[in-house]
Amino acid sequence: MKKIIFTALILLSMQLANAQINAITDSGDEVLLYDDGTWEYLNDSMVTASEIPENSKEFITDKKSTFLVKSKKLNIGIWINPKTWNFSKGTDKDAYEFLFQKKGDDLYAMLIAEKMQIPIETLKEIAISNAKDAAPDIKVVKEEYRIVNGKRVFMMQMAGTIQGIRFTYFGYYYSNINGTIQLLAYTGENLFSEYQAEIELFLNGLVELVN
Repeated sequence: MKKIIFTALILLSMQLANAQINAITDSGDEVLLYDDGTWEYLNDSMVTASEIPENSKEFITDKKSTFLVKSKKLNIGIWINPKTWNFSKGTDKDAYEFLFQKKGDDLYAMLIAEKMQIPIETLKEIAISNAKDAAPDIKVVKEEYRIVNGKRVFMMQMAGTIQGIRFTYFGYYYSNINGTIQLLAYTGENLFSEYQAEIELFLNGLVELVN
């Protein structure tokens, strides 16, 4: 099971990190241009920022998260509980900068960091579009803005099928002048309710570091 989940994670990370080009048509419509020469209207399925709910709760790092994993690409870090999480660095060929696994469980996470600043509304649409390449039936289950350690982030929960297995993805998306990150946790859809509290604790370790 763990090998299947890890393979699905790699497939998803490859799709999430694939870059598209945003362009404007002569009629003023915004479109996404793909590497294979195809394109689609960006605004057909985009939800505007005003339609996405704001969570009034303030989310902070758990006291047991005492080890800081620092991105080398951006001024971003993730406080993790070293007793419950393992992590490994990606290579130059990998789409992700770090992979994480909850020790002994089928719960994984990854950090994708890019130096280009991308508006959150655009990042959301790109993430959904790319995820569909790995899981064509991907659906957004829940979305909202949150304040995490003093920073406004976008939270999105998605569900889809990869290699015949149902998965749930739960992640934070954040962008500043230094770049953009996607911090995503995922597991089997049937395990999500069991792991949701642990996922939330993990994601709330996200912090912006002072240079």
